[in-house]
Amino acid sequence: MQSEMLRDGPSRPPEERLRPDRLRSDCPVLLSQRLVLRAPHEEDIDALANLANNAAVATMVSRMPHPYTIRDAADFVRRTKNGEIGKCVYAITKAENGEFLGCCGLEPHANDADTLEIGYWLGEPYWNRGYGTEAAHALIDMAFRTREIVQIDARCRVTNIASRRVIQKCGFQFQGSGMASSLAMGGMMPVEWYRLDRKTWMSLKSWGEMR
Repeated sequence: MQSEMLRDGPSRPPEERLRPDRLRSDCPVLLSQRLVLRAPHEEDIDALANLANNAAVATMVSRMPHPYTIRDAADFVRRTKNGEIGKCVYAITKAENGEFLGCCGLEPHANDADTLEIGYWLGEPYWNRGYGTEAAHALIDMAFRTREIVQIDARCRVTNIASRRVIQKCGFQFQGSGMASSLAMGGMMPVEWYRLDRKTWMSLKSWGEMR
């Protein structure tokens, strides 16, 4: 879910940011028109803590603490390196200069090998610029092309209009609603559940037609 990317808790030249040892072998670096999606690393910690320490971000995801500290950011980077968070967790960065924008990733369902769940968040300065949709497109394409999955799920808080827009632009279909825990809010929050199956993904002529 959008909320899965920070459970606990700049810039490198392009030739360094694209080094393959920055990601586990099954999570390749992803390139889009404006973005590079690659493994989080230590140089992201300050920017990560700065962007994540925002109630407007934390209250829209389930497992992000608030306040969000440098220690939280460092622990997040460490855990992603150790493969403890999700299946593939990416830092969303600008292709032109490596600027850190947020995170996205995929997480397997505990009892369903046919399904992955996508999550994402962006720092508030980068909202409403199409970065979330662009990152999600790249991640979804990689998932269906490299994994034998049937579908991808996404969830968003009912009040998160921007996240819902990203989900819908990616072709997900509404499945239902429910409740999810929120670490920042200290309780439960209503969420919507969406699903994109492989057949629907394959039927889309291009992502560009959906923007």
